Amino acid sequence: MKRRDALGTTVLLITAPQIAHGAGIVAVRVWPARDYTRVTIESDTPLAATHTLVEAPPRLVVDIDRLALDAALRELVGQVRPDDPYIAGVRVGQYQPRVVRLVFDLKQAVRPEQFALAPVEPYQHRLLFDLYPLQEADPLLALVRDKEAAEQRAAQAVQDALGELIARIESRPPGAAAPPPVAALPTAPAPAASAAPPVLHSPAPRPPPPPATPEERRKVERLVIVAIDAGHGGEDPGAIGPTGLREKDVVLAVSLALRDRLNAVPGMRVMLTRDGDYFVPLAERVRKARRVQADLFVSIHADAFVRREARGASVFVLSERGATSSAARWMAERENAADRVGGVNLAGPVAGHDRQLLATMADMSTAAQIRDSLSLGAEVLQRIGRVGRLHKRQVEQAGFAVLRAPDIPSILVETAFISNPEEEQRLRDPAFRQQLVEAIADGIQRYFARHPPLARRRAL
Repeated sequence: MKRRDALGTTVLLITAPQIAHGAGIVAVRVWPARDYTRVTIESDTPLAATHTLVEAPPRLVVDIDRLALDAALRELVGQVRPDDPYIAGVRVGQYQPRVVRLVFDLKQAVRPEQFALAPVEPYQHRLLFDLYPLQEADPLLALVRDKEAAEQRAAQAVQDALGELIARIESRPPGAAAPPPVAALPTAPAPAASAAPPVLHSPAPRPPPPPATPEERRKVERLVIVAIDAGHGGEDPGAIGPTGLREKDVVLAVSLALRDRLNAVPGMRVMLTRDGDYFVPLAERVRKARRVQADLFVSIHADAFVRREARGASVFVLSERGATSSAARWMAERENAADRVGGVNLAGPVAGHDRQLLATMADMSTAAQIRDSLSLGAEVLQRIGRVGRLHKRQVEQAGFAVLRAPDIPSILVETAFISNPEEEQRLRDPAFRQQLVEAIADGIQRYFARHPPLARRRAL
């Protein structure tokens, strides 16, 4: 069965498994996010591909050599989600006998990056396409507008609840018993929605957001901003527990709950380095925090160790002179290897900037930043110790790349050892995770009580 594609090539509709020759496809994955969408094609041998952008309507055309259609490639069609902010759909066809063509129908114009990764556990060869927006959103303005949208949703929820109560009272027959008591109405603003980006049905480019108003500029300058970093994500699952619990899922759940908890504090807003299941390079996490001039940076993890009996929570800060223990050094090396697993385009302009940024930050790290980080870490460690066991009773130090913002007090919290069977089960428990959230939030608020943040001139 054939049809003629708009590009003038014959596309075979995939209705039955095809026989592949050349490279064998192991898996295909799509990671949609507000920041960018990543498409990964994993194979048993390296793939060679070229891509072309086509306008009116916007499309990304990818030709992959030495390949024929198979069942794994067919799965790519079904992996595009309706809420993907960049990809509307994908078509797959046999362009030539040994060339597969992928046509990505786009919702907006994008800046694509294509690169390949050599095998690294747990992956074989990977061909990746990262689709970035042409214009990066202003994160400070997003924080203010997310807050305003949350307040509007909370107000609407209150009105809906009041309307329902009034309707129930008015519809009650005379002499009828009173209805059961209604649950307390919310009084604090509801948190901003943290799920996927908004659903976009039109392939037309989104208009740029309106400029900041004077009131929004004043709000930004008054905010206390905490950057919460959920470790790993996307292609990088992080550590995996004995029964399959993934670190990236646990720390995202903790980070989202911590965001909601801190956003309820008047005058405080949280910037998440990731709010979904996608990968963010280590230096990009630091850049995001610096871009919003965060007052604190807290990276959340749930690591593994070579010995399954290892257990307990830990808090780390950056070290200028090496790790304070062999375990701290081992953990820092493991976390710093996240870019190799998650996938960074080392030849791209962003990665080149990231490498230079990290090198510069290593030199810029100041004694004052480390001193403030130690104070923050001590407050958080003390309160986490009331929730469960501590691995070490003092804040440890090591060369974690993600803690290298020279002007932001930064800590890395290992909530528990996911490699320990008992602690893995605790991390599965929402009640335990909420206890961790309360402990971390209390530590942060206690730190600010002792070290009030300085007023900032944040430019929108």
